[in-house]
Amino acid sequence: MLLLDTSVVYRWLMAAPLPDALIERVGKEGAAVSIVSPWEMTIKHQIGKLDLPTPDVAGDIAAQGFQLLPIRPEHLAALCGLPLLHRDPFDRMLLAQARSERMIVATTDRVFKQYLPNAWVV
Repeated sequence: MLLLDTSVVYRWLMAAPLPDALIERVGKEGAAVSIVSPWEMTIKHQIGKLDLPTPDVAGDIAAQGFQLLPIRPEHLAALCGLPLLHRDPFDRMLLAQARSERMIVATTDRVFKQYLPNAWVV
């Protein structure tokens, strides 16, 4: 199962173009979205940096059939082991979750590959 980065899930929710290969893979394998993604999108919406399809971002994500991945104690332990190559706290938690859960992240951020060589940059 893939873990979708916030930028990818946002594009999905806004019906912005995404690679066909990603859409096909999500259809075959399913995808998870970290709870940090709707949290990040809500904060960015509140400060005027992001439009949202509805105020219920977590509900919109669930309606797409994506599994919401909570933050677990083992994710926090994995976070402590990450080098400080990336300073965005939301991305760092996504990376820690992906490492801990052994998931492949679909992202638009090339820095993810420095942490996870199998990250899929779309």
